[in-house]
Amino acid sequence: MNKLDVKLVEATAVKTAVRVVSTEQSGLAALGEAFEGQLAGAFCEAIKAIGKSSGRVILTGVGKSHHIGGKIAATFASTGTPAFFIHPVEANHGDLGMIGPDDVVIALSWGGESSELRGIISFTRRFSIPLIAVTAGETSTLAREADIVLLLPKVQEACPHGLAPTTSTMMQMAMGDALALALLEARGFGANDFKVFHPGGKLGAMLTHVGDMMHVGDAVPLVPEGTPMPDAVAVLSQKRFGCVGIVDEAGCLIGIITDGDIARHLSRNLGERLVEEVMTRNPKTVAHDTLATSAMAMLNKHNIAALFVTDAAGMPSGIVHFHDLLRIGVA
Repeated sequence: MNKLDVKLVEATAVKTAVRVVSTEQSGLAALGEAFEGQLAGAFCEAIKAIGKSSGRVILTGVGKSHHIGGKIAATFASTGTPAFFIHPVEANHGDLGMIGPDDVVIALSWGGESSELRGIISFTRRFSIPLIAVTAGETSTLAREADIVLLLPKVQEACPHGLAPTTSTMMQMAMGDALALALLEARGFGANDFKVFHPGGKLGAMLTHVGDMMHVGDAVPLVPEGTPMPDAVAVLSQKRFGCVGIVDEAGCLIGIITDGDIARHLSRNLGERLVEEVMTRNPKTVAHDTLATSAMAMLNKHNIAALFVTDAAGMPSGIVHFHDLLRIGVA
């Protein structure tokens, strides 16, 4: 390995970064233009082929295409299209059995002449399994054998020697994203569907609904209108949400008393007052199907610590505290 030239880094590193980004942007721009031209028909055919398949999408490729293919398969799977990656070398040693007659194969190869792909190509031809090629090799073996060719524009690699796959892999990635998201939209795959495949981590937290995490039943701090303040304070202290909700005779939420309200009224004789004399009317509330992220945004906007969850009639069904949102990873 050559020794790092620190002075050269200081002199040229940022310029190199700008050149790389600019070159890759040019490649994506060329791909965008191709979608409006010769790529449009083939792209739509690929979407239809995948959409009508009752099997899975099989990604394959070697070298850098191997890594890009793995990412594309993961994107497909997380957006409602069952998919996985098969390495073509492993396929030649038994993994061809993982490809079923109802599957669709997407093969990635910039030049289209990767010898390792021959086994999978032959297998798809033998058993009439749809083969989609993502390649820049218009007359390559892969393009000639494929049922559908997503022809990538031939562009300059960002590598100064034109050797390291850079712009080309960026375009492959963009093509995979385009396929996955076009399928997502065509199938009407929404946020609730997305949550099924992303139950954990930050994304899972963002897609959680308030109704999935709210406190219910006896845990909800509520007192009826006309309750003496000492009794309301006792409920507030016992439930530990920093607030108590006030409901009318019909059970609808009409007000809220918080720790802050009590502190602001300390100069008054609270022991002789009723809750409606102290409460804040028309408190902020959310519906049970509100996303946790939206609830957190409301808490931050109004500088409050908890939200009552109400139905369409205004009757409280639960309460959510900002600690609950922090606990699942919403920030």
